[in-house]
Order: sequence, then C-alpha cells, then structure tokens
Amino acid sequence: MKLIVAVIRPEKLNEVLKALYKAEVRGLSVSRIQGHGGETDEVETYRGTTVRMKLQEKVRLEIGVSEPFVDVAVNAILDAAHTGEIGDGKVFVLPVDHVYRIRNREADRAAVTPIPNPD
Repeated sequence: MKLIVAVIRPEKLNEVLKALYKAEVRGLSVSRIQGHGGETDEVETYRGTTVRMKLQEKVRLEIGVSEPFVDVAVNAILDAAHTGEIGDGKVFVLPVDHVYRIRNREADRAAVTPIPNPD
C-alpha cells in the first residue's frame, strides 16, 4: 500500500480529478495550500529586509492506494497536471504500514481498494 501525495496547480484540479476517475482511482482528499518551489522569486524590501519568497496557491491531493493502483494513479496525475512550465508540482509516493476502514474495520488492501456501490 502507498500514500500518493500530489501538489498541483489549482487550475489543473478538475483535469486531474477527471483523469483519476477514468483510471478508476477512488477515495482522495483535497486541500488548498500555499507553497514555494522553483517559481521565480519576487524580491521585495520591507523595513530594510529583503524578502524573496512569494508563496503560490497550490492544491494538495492525498490518495491511499493498493499496489495495482500506484502506477495508474501517478500516471493519471502526471498526464493531467502537466503544463511544461515551472510550478507544475510534484508527486510523492510514500509507503503505508497499515490502513483501516472505520466503518467496518476492514484492514490494509481491503480498506483502500474501491468497494462496489450497494445500490
């Protein structure tokens, strides 16, 4: 199991969500964040101090997946979030020791693999 953390441009969020849905990757969290990476610094002087960092608006996605979904999810994000410009973002893939579904106490792969809709 892995935790995929992606930091992307806010304007690419809908495209990334569509790509993940098409790839059958379900269950994610989305947060609005601010950060600074390789974007051009804006230099300002405030009370004699030079400030170079300007925080950029970004979106952070967190997706818990089982092994078969790792490459599928990462490729969906990379393809949909790409503009080719500095500031496109990053994707991190982190190991997960255990995960539990609170509703029914399913553990590990059963807790991160999509379940059929009861309807």
